[in-house]
Amino acid sequence: MITAVHTLVYADDPEAARAFFRDVLQWPHTDTGGGWLIFGTGPSELGVHPTSGQTRDGDGAPWSTPEHHEISLVCDDLEATMAELRERGAEFTREPRDDGFGLTTDLVVPGSSQTRMLYQPRYAPPALS
Repeated sequence: MITAVHTLVYADDPEAARAFFRDVLQWPHTDTGGGWLIFGTGPSELGVHPTSGQTRDGDGAPWSTPEHHEISLVCDDLEATMAELRERGAEFTREPRDDGFGLTTDLVVPGSSQTRMLYQPRYAPPALS
């Protein structure tokens, strides 16, 4: 039986990224030795999206993307979560916007050139049901 999902984040500066998850997001963690931290990420969910389709914004323009995966972080109040994380030093690349499925922003992960979407879903997350 599968009991969890293990997510990996690769970073050029793993110590900075680990410090961010430990100190800013304040996720519980286990040191597996030598500073290699494994973080508890709480409930999770998995969505499967198509690689092509048509936009829903009225013009029906076709779109496509290569097969890939993404890691997003979910919260119940985007504005409050952003304020709390900013107090701990977090940075965001943009202000919140409505993406239909929820309110979203992009959170900077120090030590990595990538951001992570942080969002407040408009649906009831099954992981929290």
